[in-house]
Amino acid sequence: MTLSNLTALSPLDGRYQSKISDLSPIFSEYGLIRFRLTVEIEWLIALGQEPQFTSLAPLGSELEEDLRGLYRQITPEEAARVKEIEATTNHDVKAVEYWIGEALESRGRGDLKPFVHFACTSEDINNLAYGLMVKEGMLALMPVLEDLLAQFEAKAEEYRHAPMMCRTHGQPATPSTMGKEFKNVAARFARQLGQFERQEYLGKINGAVGNFNAHRVSCPEVDWRDFAQRFVTGLGLTYNPYTTQIEPHDYLAELFHNLIRLQVILIDFSRDLWGYISNEAFIQVPVAGEVGSSTMPHKVNPIDFENAEGNLGLSNALLDHLAQKLPISRWQRDLTDSTVLRNIGVGFGYGLLGYRSLAKGLGKLKLNQPKLDQELGGAWLLLGEALQTVMRRYGVPGAYEKLKELTRGKQVGAAELAAFIDDLELPDPVKAQLKALRPETYLGYAQEF
Repeated sequence: MTLSNLTALSPLDGRYQSKISDLSPIFSEYGLIRFRLTVEIEWLIALGQEPQFTSLAPLGSELEEDLRGLYRQITPEEAARVKEIEATTNHDVKAVEYWIGEALESRGRGDLKPFVHFACTSEDINNLAYGLMVKEGMLALMPVLEDLLAQFEAKAEEYRHAPMMCRTHGQPATPSTMGKEFKNVAARFARQLGQFERQEYLGKINGAVGNFNAHRVSCPEVDWRDFAQRFVTGLGLTYNPYTTQIEPHDYLAELFHNLIRLQVILIDFSRDLWGYISNEAFIQVPVAGEVGSSTMPHKVNPIDFENAEGNLGLSNALLDHLAQKLPISRWQRDLTDSTVLRNIGVGFGYGLLGYRSLAKGLGKLKLNQPKLDQELGGAWLLLGEALQTVMRRYGVPGAYEKLKELTRGKQVGAAELAAFIDDLELPDPVKAQLKALRPETYLGYAQEF
């Protein structure tokens, strides 16, 4: 069966491919080949530029730029040749090395082939390739995440003065504003986004067990530790000098746990918005041509928030496995991380689906202020908190218990509260202040927040 959007095993490569296509050049097999080529070519160029490494003269700026074009402009068809070579070698990194060798031969520089992958183990190439991949992947996600934050902030401002009845334990509770609800989420979300700015992307290039053994015995005149540090930082990564054969992936666990926390916030908010739609605090603007039910034509389902919750949950499940698995390796090296690393893009892909579903849903929301006003208008019980707190201030004994007796499990309106206030031992101005209080004005600092 020919692979297509209809026959793809993964929904990311089938049903949802068009929604996450910007991640394909980064996390696909093509992307991994591109990043491996980047590391191999830059290592070859760096060896030529290192004065202490006398075995290889500088390649010259013209050849260096030509070689950099191999990874900057590689096409899927050229990457397919790498896979052809791999079919023989049964080794993906060695296939990249041989592909570069073919490119050098075609340029009449077959003499450079011994210095491709010089003193490297496959993990030297892979860890740097994945570091570059994940860093570029985050650069792709950040604009989408920042747009989400901007939507939260805009909604917070739009609904700044929209009073609403809150619910704790699902029951009517002290009022707030819908703007404050969005601001709460924006603040949590912004804090997690800020932590990405401090995220390090680590890398190493130090041989089979992390000691530069082959490097030092072949070219003892080179300060390989200094050279490796300069090379890794030159790629835009943070150098990790202490490793086994593999870079231990702790930074990836840090990044993935950060993403999980951020996405848990979005799951939490998706569920809240689903609830607000369910109790009609929000109306969803219908989209022409969309169908909400195969049998109930009136329905406008909150599918965007449901899709966000589902896809973010899938992303978190995978990212959690990655975070717990990748830092573990038997002794100097095992290959259990190799197959797992190939699924980083799947975790990112489901996350991106979730972000875009949530953003789409936010764009359909219309606040149903009459519904909120109706709820608050009949919720005089919510002022019980205010009354008993004022009573406490003025030393009225049994304040909480008296309000509990008046309100708990009962229907109480403005008249009943006014009569209760009149009987209190309070200064007349305080009584007047309490009787002027209404559920929709009992907002604390919500609007200022």
